[in-house]
Amino acid sequence: MNGRHIRDIIQDQAVEKQKISGNRKLIERENLAHWKRFIDSEPVKVTTGVRRSGKSTFTHLLLSDRDYAYVNFDDERLSTIGRMGLNDVLEALYGQYGDFKYLLMDEVQNVEGWELFVNRLQRSGIRTCVTGSNANLLGRELATHLTGRALPIEMLPFSFTEFLLWNGIDTRDTTTRGKAVLKKALEDYMKIGGFPEVVKEPDMARDYLNALYSSIITKDILARREIKYVRTFKEIASTLLSSFSNLMTYNKLKNTHGLKSVHTAKNYVDFLAEAYLVQILDKFSPKPKEIANSPKKVYVIDTGLIGVMSRSVSENLGGLMENLVFLQLLRKKSLESDLELFFWNDYQDHEIDFVLRKGKRIEELIQVTYASEPADIMSRETGALVKGAGLLGCKKLTIITWDHEGRLRKNGTAINCIPLWKWLLGFPALKIRD
Repeated sequence: MNGRHIRDIIQDQAVEKQKISGNRKLIERENLAHWKRFIDSEPVKVTTGVRRSGKSTFTHLLLSDRDYAYVNFDDERLSTIGRMGLNDVLEALYGQYGDFKYLLMDEVQNVEGWELFVNRLQRSGIRTCVTGSNANLLGRELATHLTGRALPIEMLPFSFTEFLLWNGIDTRDTTTRGKAVLKKALEDYMKIGGFPEVVKEPDMARDYLNALYSSIITKDILARREIKYVRTFKEIASTLLSSFSNLMTYNKLKNTHGLKSVHTAKNYVDFLAEAYLVQILDKFSPKPKEIANSPKKVYVIDTGLIGVMSRSVSENLGGLMENLVFLQLLRKKSLESDLELFFWNDYQDHEIDFVLRKGKRIEELIQVTYASEPADIMSRETGALVKGAGLLGCKKLTIITWDHEGRLRKNGTAINCIPLWKWLLGFPALKIRD
């Protein structure tokens, strides 16, 4: 590829950058202010996340008050650039933008040797931001070449708050009418999910999400991994998306899909997690060996994808709520580096959906249920919480419900109940006298 061709591409992409910068209807993501504080710091800012979750737009907003250069490697015209052509790209960027001090490189993992190039830019004083759709690829290469000099930023599809903001719904209106509007919006959000393009055009949700799922499988996994049993891999992906909010074991996956080893099953799940299609949650235990050998819980990166790919959504509203809670906790974890998430169960089938730990301290235990009647909640959800609280030494117990709010007591232990819409918006639980 000659230099003139590269200059033309950079020039075309500069027009794309101007369109994004000039778009007045952009939702400032909830975590934008947090990460903007670090824009002038030396570490490379690395925005990762599932394809089409808004990584690029977020990073443009991150740099919005700076003069910055831009190149997008998810452009088919740059698909054969190779590491030897990266210096030609840099020359074209200088030609387009002059002596820039900030640089955004989209989907940088598409170019072999990108991490060495970024390392060189960093040494030269350019404040570099990169985006990518593969957690392990970015993580491994950054760990090798940019140890201690990279700032990872994980991006998920729109949160419920961001969904409401896009649709012009008042997030603080808790009047009777306001609550009804918020609950209806939550039903819509659970159905279509939070991918920005779907939120903007809900009528195209099914077609868009089907195409996106196919693109993630094909471009972000199959094109980058030597997967021998492609059909089996796709079947496992479908199985995991249909198993949202449920337990799974690698051994069962191996047996169900006729794989030759547990190792292959684990690799396939890891590939799906690296592409951010699914997320895996470990069981809480003080014993690392037990954590490694215990079943895992599966969550999907967006509830809209669940609706398209899973046949069991209408029968598992509680599981759908739990998946939403997990994603919100994941957002919280991305801003609190010392926060760890687990689930907990024992040999008597007591299970707690989420265990939140900071350091050696268990901060909170959370249970999620579609039940709304206090009697149902009391009989179905409190036993495991109370037992887990005693064993784990935790006093903050929360049950996230569809619409019940109040305080329950079980064997002298207080448990707060809060509706999902209220919890997602960050409202505190009501302080109700015992």
